[in-house]
Amino acid sequence: MSERRIDTGIWDKLTTAVKLLFIVASLLAVAVWYLPVIKQNERMRSEILRLQQNVATEEETARQIKVQIEALRNDPETVERYAREKLGLARAGETVIRFEQPDSNAP
Repeated sequence: MSERRIDTGIWDKLTTAVKLLFIVASLLAVAVWYLPVIKQNERMRSEILRLQQNVATEEETARQIKVQIEALRNDPETVERYAREKLGLARAGETVIRFEQPDSNAP
């Protein structure tokens, strides 16, 4: 029996090309599908960082306020200073002299 050799060169090349195009198209489809998810993930990470910075700032502010509250509760000098500066109070017999800030628009 003689073997017949069929030239499948063109078909092999076409099959390889189709397989390659299918792989490229699949990779492209996956990339297009996940690109919005990746961008959303980046946005969310930057939002998390921003919020963490805000939390740190607010925690520092809360700590400072707690220190001020403790000083007002326990330190009579702090209470007196607060009464003088914020409420404009003075002890009996004291003379209060107030200095006004110069107007920044004045020549």
